[in-house]
Parts: sequence; structure tokens; C-alpha cells
Amino acid sequence: MPIFVMLSTLGPDGYATMRDNPDRLRQVNADVEAMGVKVLSQYALLGPYDFLNILDAPDEVTMSKVATTLSARGTLKTVTLTAVDVEDYIRGMGGRVEM
Repeated sequence: MPIFVMLSTLGPDGYATMRDNPDRLRQVNADVEAMGVKVLSQYALLGPYDFLNILDAPDEVTMSKVATTLSARGTLKTVTLTAVDVEDYIRGMGGRVEM
């Protein structure tokens, strides 16, 4: 399945939720997994983004549904990127893949 990177930035209500109920992150992860996307890893960040998620989704349409559903809650904004494994990238560019 394709791998996606989702960067998210919390809004004021999202920050209040994290302050009052940090376990809400686990609930959101369960919501994401219920939509057919596996959370591979997750990091809290310092800087312009608040969280980095590495996600395994069946396709771009499913990932779009997750991003739209989460953003529609009004507590965060997301930027979602497709990630290509470096060995697949090298192979796609016509390079030799080492085993």
C-alpha cells in the first residue's frame, strides 16, 4: 500500500483539546484506522507543524477522505504528501537496486 506523510497544524480548539485531553490523539488514530488507514508512526513537532504522521493507505482516494474528514472537524489543518521508498525511486529512475 502507498505510504503518505501527513503534517498537521492545530487550531485554537485543537490546542485546547490537547491541553485538556492529550489522549484524544489515540482516539483520532482509531478514527483514522477505522477509515482503512494504518498509522505507522507519529511525532509531535516543534516549528510550523505540530504533528507528523506516517500513514499506510490503500490509495489516494482513501487518504483524501482521511484528510478531509479530519480537517472538517475544524481543529486542525493538514498537508498530505505521497512518500516513495528510495529503492523504488532508484528502480523507477532506471538505477540499479542493491540487495
